[in-house]
Amino acid sequence: MHYQTESWGSYMPTRTTMGMGDPMERIERMASESAVVIFSISSCCMCHAIKRLFCGMGVNPTVYELDEDPRGKDLEKALTRLLGTSSAVPVVFIGGKLVGAMDRVMASHINGTLVPLLKEAGALWL
Repeated sequence: MHYQTESWGSYMPTRTTMGMGDPMERIERMASESAVVIFSISSCCMCHAIKRLFCGMGVNPTVYELDEDPRGKDLEKALTRLLGTSSAVPVVFIGGKLVGAMDRVMASHINGTLVPLLKEAGALWL
């Protein structure tokens, strides 16, 4: 079950993220379920900006709000390890592949490589 919202795309209900197992395996599974997946925290301004970027491009991302998930802290720690940085969100996956945090997404957008990634993943049909 997806919760559709007008502004951000698909929000996944908490119970889909509640599967047992290694948080890294859960991240891989969650990231591969949609063309564009954003791991976010609802109060994060950078997360808000990245969601606006994708929605403004006509992309309908699946967004996992980690602060609304009882096991979100485990996922956040795993994302921090995956990125090798102190800030875990926002993290974007396109086509099941890690693009990265805000800086990597914005760099891809500016240098023109983001749209081809989105087209290849089936998130854009331009």
